[in-house]
Amino acid sequence: MLTKEEQRISKTISYALRHKPEEFDLLLDSEGYTELSEFIEKMNKTAGLALTVDKLHSLLERSDKTRWEITDQKIRAVYGHSIKKKIEKEVAVPPEYLYHGTPHKFLDSILTKGLIPKGRQYVHLSQEQETAVTVGKRRDDSPVILKVDTRSAVNEGVCFYQELEGIWLSDPIPAKYLEVVTD
Repeated sequence: MLTKEEQRISKTISYALRHKPEEFDLLLDSEGYTELSEFIEKMNKTAGLALTVDKLHSLLERSDKTRWEITDQKIRAVYGHSIKKKIEKEVAVPPEYLYHGTPHKFLDSILTKGLIPKGRQYVHLSQEQETAVTVGKRRDDSPVILKVDTRSAVNEGVCFYQELEGIWLSDPIPAKYLEVVTD
């Protein structure tokens, strides 16, 4: 089990590898890997972490969530774009509505194509609107919040999967089940 500080470090590592490698001056190869020694050096410099190889292995061994992996002196996010086999989840019945926070620049595309996982395996959703705002603010100071009509989506075959801490995953969600939340 990780301490709160170790959880923060693990999430920072995951964020750097999954979402914003450029923010941390990381270059990922076609499989989503980067050299471990270079990763440690850049994370310590850009994120102010005091990582070592031993500390990374300790975090992996004690964590109840596998966000990233180390193989052959390289590191990558476990749910990165290069995963060949989809991680199977158990279908669950979602609450009537779920929420998704997104930058304004993606809204037109989402309202046309729907919510799609892009480089992830599933669409990430929040049970609480406030959580969607917090997640959306990672990429936009004033994100657009979308409300998902899960009942209608489920009736037409969209599957939802419950994660921990009020987070839900889903298969792609057609735009017709989305509504922009206005204050």
